[in-house]
Amino acid sequence: MTMDIRAVLQFGTVTRGLSLLLQALLNAAIPDHEADAFSPPRTEEPLYLDSVVEWLLGGLSHWDAEHFLFIAERGYLYEHNFAFFPLFPVVLRGLAETLLWPLSSWLTVRGRLLLAVALGNSALFLLSAVALYALSRVVLQDRRLALLSSLLYCLTPANVFMTAGYSESLFAALTFGGLFLLEKGFTFRACLTLGIATAARSNGLVNIGFLLYLPSLHALSQIRIYRTTTRGHSKVFHYTWVIIRLLLTSLLGTAIIALPFCAFQYYGYRTFCTPSVSLERIPSTLLSLAERKGYRLPDENGPPPLWCMRPLPLLYSHIQDVYWDVGFLRYFQLKQIPNFLLALPMATLGIMAVYAYYQANPDLCLRLGLWETGANKRLDKPTPGFYNPRVFVYVVHSTALLAFGTLCMHVQVLTRFMASSSPVPFWITAHLLLINEPLLHRRTTSTPNVQLRTHISSRHGCKHTPHNPITSLLPHWRTCSPTTQCILGYFISYWVLGLALHCNFLPWT
Repeated sequence: MTMDIRAVLQFGTVTRGLSLLLQALLNAAIPDHEADAFSPPRTEEPLYLDSVVEWLLGGLSHWDAEHFLFIAERGYLYEHNFAFFPLFPVVLRGLAETLLWPLSSWLTVRGRLLLAVALGNSALFLLSAVALYALSRVVLQDRRLALLSSLLYCLTPANVFMTAGYSESLFAALTFGGLFLLEKGFTFRACLTLGIATAARSNGLVNIGFLLYLPSLHALSQIRIYRTTTRGHSKVFHYTWVIIRLLLTSLLGTAIIALPFCAFQYYGYRTFCTPSVSLERIPSTLLSLAERKGYRLPDENGPPPLWCMRPLPLLYSHIQDVYWDVGFLRYFQLKQIPNFLLALPMATLGIMAVYAYYQANPDLCLRLGLWETGANKRLDKPTPGFYNPRVFVYVVHSTALLAFGTLCMHVQVLTRFMASSSPVPFWITAHLLLINEPLLHRRTTSTPNVQLRTHISSRHGCKHTPHNPITSLLPHWRTCSPTTQCILGYFISYWVLGLALHCNFLPWT
C-alpha cells in the first residue's frame, strides 16, 4: 500500500466515522420534520436492539433511503419503487443475511438493514476514494493532484448521500473502478464493472460514451503506427482488423453496460403489464398504504396501466414523468429558485472546468482529442495535470451531466448526481487549490509545516507517515487564499448541513 493510498484511507475512515457520529447526534437533537415522504408501516415486532440501532442510525433511513430499505426487505411492490435500481438493495439484503445474520436474534430485518447501510456504505465509500485516486493517477499523470483530489472527495459536498441509505457510494466505486480498468486497457473487465454500475443507477448508461471514445483513441493510435510500419496488403489487413475490433468492442461493450437497465425495465413490464400477483397475497397494512397514498400495485385481476400500451413501454420513464414530474425545463419555476441556489456551487465548478480546459486546449477540444497536430502533443506523453489531453473526455462527460441535470432533473440533485458520477468536480477543485494556494507550494511557502510531505525522517531510519494537505490547511484558515476558503468552505458547509437537514427530513440537495 502506497503512502498516498494510506492517507486517503485514513482520512476517508475519519470522515466516515464523523459522519455517522454527527448524523446520530443531529438526528437526536433536532426534531424530525413531518415531510410527505414514503413511509411504509413496520410489519415486524421490534427485537431487543432495534430501538438502539434506530436511535443511532435512524437518520440514514430518511427520504429516498426508505425506498431502498423497503425494496431490500419486501422487494418491488409499488410501481414507484421501480425508480430505484436493484443492486444496492441486493447488497444490503446480502449483508443482512450473511455478515449480520448472527444478530438475527436481537435485530429484525429492518435493524440489520440499517446496520448494513452504515457498514456497507462506509466500506464502499473508501473503495470509491481509492478507485478515484487510481483513476486520477492514470489520467492526470500528477501524483499531487491525484492525492489532493481524492482527499477532497472524502469531504464531498454530497457526503450525506454517500453515508445514508442511497446508492451513490456503490455507484461511485463501480464507476471510478470501471473507468480505471478502461484506462489501463482491461476493456472486458471495465465493461463488466460499468455494467454492474448500471444496475445501481440509471445514469450508468452515460458511461457508454467512455467505451466508445477511449477504444477509438487506441484504434487511431494503432492506425498511425501501422501507417508508418506496414505497406501494401499488410497495411489494409491491419487497418481492417483495427476497425473490426473497434466495432466489436463497441457493440459488445454497449450491450454489456446497457443489459442491466434493459433487464430491469423488462422485469417492471412483466410485473405490471402481465402480472401474476393478486391483491389478496399482499399484507393488509401495505394495501392500506397504497389505497391511502394512491400507489399502484400489480394485480392480475385488474386492467394494465396505460404506459403498457406505449410503443416503447419504459416503466422508468413513466415513473419519472408521473411521480417525480421530471422533464425538460419543468423545474424552471420561481418557487424553485432556492433549489437552483443549492445546486449553484456544483454547477459553477462544472462550468469553470469546461471553460478552463477549453482555454488551455482550444485546438484539442475542436479536434475532439482524436488526433494530434504535432510531436509535442502526443497522447502517450501527455502534459501532467488537469490540462492533460486525456482529461478531455471526462470534461465532456461532466458537461453532459451538468446540462442534463440542470435542464431535465430536479436541479438540487445536481450535487450528488455529479459528485458520484464524475471525477471532474474534484479534479478542478484540486487544480484550483494547487495554483492559488501558496501554502501548498513546496518552495514558495513561508510556512514549511504546510508542505506536501510524504514522510518524516527519524534518527533510527525513515518512519513513513502519510501526510494530509487538507488537515494541514485548516489550522491556517485565516492565512489561506480566498480560493481555498471558498472551496473548503463549500465542501465542509455542505458536508455538515447535509447531515443536519437530510437526517431530520428537511429538504436538501
